[in-house]
Amino acid sequence: MMVLYTIISGFLLPVPRLAILNETIRSLYFHVPIWFAMMTLMGISVFNSMMYLGNSKIKSDIVAVQSAHVGMIFSVLGILTGMLWAKYTWGTWWTTDTKLNGVAITFLIYTAYFILRNSIEDDQKKARISAIYNVFAFVMMVVFVMILPRMNASLHPGNGGNPAFGKFDLDNTMRMVFYPACIAWILMGVWIMQLRVRMDVLTKKLLYDENV
Repeated sequence: MMVLYTIISGFLLPVPRLAILNETIRSLYFHVPIWFAMMTLMGISVFNSMMYLGNSKIKSDIVAVQSAHVGMIFSVLGILTGMLWAKYTWGTWWTTDTKLNGVAITFLIYTAYFILRNSIEDDQKKARISAIYNVFAFVMMVVFVMILPRMNASLHPGNGGNPAFGKFDLDNTMRMVFYPACIAWILMGVWIMQLRVRMDVLTKKLLYDENV
């Protein structure tokens, strides 16, 4: 329901009339919350990877990998919505922006995470090695997506001296949609992840008769 509210109100409520941005600022309701959801899922993933390194429970590994799976889906959605927004505001689908390049590198790092898992046959060895790599991947995501863009020039608001959305472009009307949108996308991502975890747990119980 919250996602539906975001979609409907996002298109109906008025937005600030800003040069260049104009109506494209409505992309804020989707693009940014999707990335918040992605980072939340990757945070859940790395937390469970660290849990697995401590307790060696299969459930922790399952939650870690499924959170990363859904996080990757959200990262693709984030890239696509960002490219669409960039085309109308920056005039190009992709540019040599610090954050854009950081996102691309992060996507490749997490792609390597799944390649690593698929290259190891032994389940326990797979879970342990991929858990260690997942910690590295999350740290690199923080560096490339959150730290480096703030240290270098960037077209993205809030990075490289470029002011973040404030009272001139993110007014109270937009906040009525933006904040619920952030909550809605995060909750939807967690819900999808939980469904995948349950399916994976049931599969392991049925196929391998494991006590997950």
